[in-house]
Amino acid sequence: MKTQNWKDLEIPLSDSVLKTIEELKFQSMTPVQAASIPLLLKGKDVAAEAVTGSGKTIAFLVPLLEILQKRKEKWKPTEIGAIIISPTRELAVQINEVLQKFLDNIPDLKQVLLVGGTTVAQDINKLKTGANIIVATPGRLEDILCNCKQINFAACVKSLEILILDEADRLLDLGFSIALNTILGHLPRLRRTGLFSATQTKELQQLIRAGLRNPALITVKEKPNISTPSNLKNNYVITSAQYKLSVMINFIQHKGINLKYMIFLSTCACVDYFSHVIQVMLPSVQVLAIHGKMKNKRYKVFNEFRLIKSGILVCTDVMARGIDISEVDWVLQYDPPCSASSFVHRCGRTARFGNEGNALLFLLETEDAYVNFIKKNQKVELQEIIMKPSTISYENCLKCMRDLQKQDRLFFDKANRAFVSYIQAYNKHECNLILRLKDIDLGKLALSFGLLRIPRMPELKGRDTSLFQEEDIDINIITYSDKQKEKCRLEKLKIFQNTGIWPKVQKRKRKQTEPWSEAKKKKLEKQENRKKRKEKKLKQQMSVNSMKKHKKKINEQDLEDLAKDIALIKKLKKKKISQEEFDAAFGID
Repeated sequence: MKTQNWKDLEIPLSDSVLKTIEELKFQSMTPVQAASIPLLLKGKDVAAEAVTGSGKTIAFLVPLLEILQKRKEKWKPTEIGAIIISPTRELAVQINEVLQKFLDNIPDLKQVLLVGGTTVAQDINKLKTGANIIVATPGRLEDILCNCKQINFAACVKSLEILILDEADRLLDLGFSIALNTILGHLPRLRRTGLFSATQTKELQQLIRAGLRNPALITVKEKPNISTPSNLKNNYVITSAQYKLSVMINFIQHKGINLKYMIFLSTCACVDYFSHVIQVMLPSVQVLAIHGKMKNKRYKVFNEFRLIKSGILVCTDVMARGIDISEVDWVLQYDPPCSASSFVHRCGRTARFGNEGNALLFLLETEDAYVNFIKKNQKVELQEIIMKPSTISYENCLKCMRDLQKQDRLFFDKANRAFVSYIQAYNKHECNLILRLKDIDLGKLALSFGLLRIPRMPELKGRDTSLFQEEDIDINIITYSDKQKEKCRLEKLKIFQNTGIWPKVQKRKRKQTEPWSEAKKKKLEKQENRKKRKEKKLKQQMSVNSMKKHKKKINEQDLEDLAKDIALIKKLKKKKISQEEFDAAFGID
């Protein structure tokens, strides 16, 4: 049986690492740490699967630091000994913060964080000042590897000791696999590699077989066939589409507004819209929003939510992986996740490091089969919570959403974008055999977004939306609170009323009749000249090929005639033909 005491490891840890572990109050190793650390210290490649919140970050940081410290030669300032790749900047920042606590006690080693939100030039300057450990997202690291000519990266990584892929299954998702292959192509093959994830996928197994040398496979689960922590209570509630928001608001009010909630939605547009709605519905609660399309603001919001004692974070699946936020009381999955594995990752934002946690999945009446799907696919047991919808609460929510849109056209736009994005995302759902758009009453769904009218879109063609209660209001009178934006809208509206053509279309048509600018003429002339040169070159090539072909034919004919002449001479010598016949064959008089 593997020891769980830090001081009883077969290969002892350094005093500096043990000191940090003590400061972080990790009294004993978790199962994944006890299984992974000794193997990595012995030079093995490791592919570890463990439930979220089980301490995977420490499981790779401790052996990484021990490996770097035990090298006989001192690390040069620009010599990179370890690289940690994470799928999101939030997770990369989190890993970097934990690593910094260890390096406070190991002054000889330096780290650098390479993620989006800063310019490539800033990251290059960081690397120039020196780094032995890189923590990075795949996109930014690939960008620096391929486009940075100021640093000889091949020389920097030639002594690379260890590569860590955190949330490895996510790294291999579409969009990350190409970047990852590029990165691996720049790194030396003689290294140790650690793959850490909460779920195993086919793509991950392929990488393990192809990229790791005799790897040790580790699967750590608290209970057999259970994908989520044992101290996590998974629940679900079934409700009608139009009551969904009011049921969630009532649930938060019932459980207490002094708790910490994470609400997962399916799209960025839904997060943008519903975060404002929830804030208006719960004015005394601090509501924050985060999604993948946010740039520099993302980490600021993430850090703010980590520090507050109570509040709500409305987010997409960008926050579903590896993020460690202390004391999240409830994870509310307002929309079913796009993949079955994402269900487990979302739930894992609570019940971390032995703490208790709760998760609640909101399902429509047409989505009840999703419960059995999750049970069979992810081995997760869900308990049903019965919540009766309140007509008064529903009407309050509907009024709140519609009043918000009437007060500022910006929210009218947000509501429509959220609805459209939800429909499109639902139509592309991984579980579209059981979550089918055709089963949903789109009239009720539109009410759940508080729409003033249903937007036109192909997915709604021929669908019954008779249950939708349209608001009796002229949409054109709704104004933007931003004066500049409203002025621009009125100008466009005036053009439309006079011409019947929207300004964007009219502008495009006018551009077609306008005379070309000098710059455009020169550009087209260059293109035409380039085309002519290509055609001329092609004709010359074709002419050469034709001559070669003709020459080849002539040579073959000459050889054939020569062979016939030789045959006739031989026949004459053997007196098989007369001199007259020979002369006649050659046309000699």
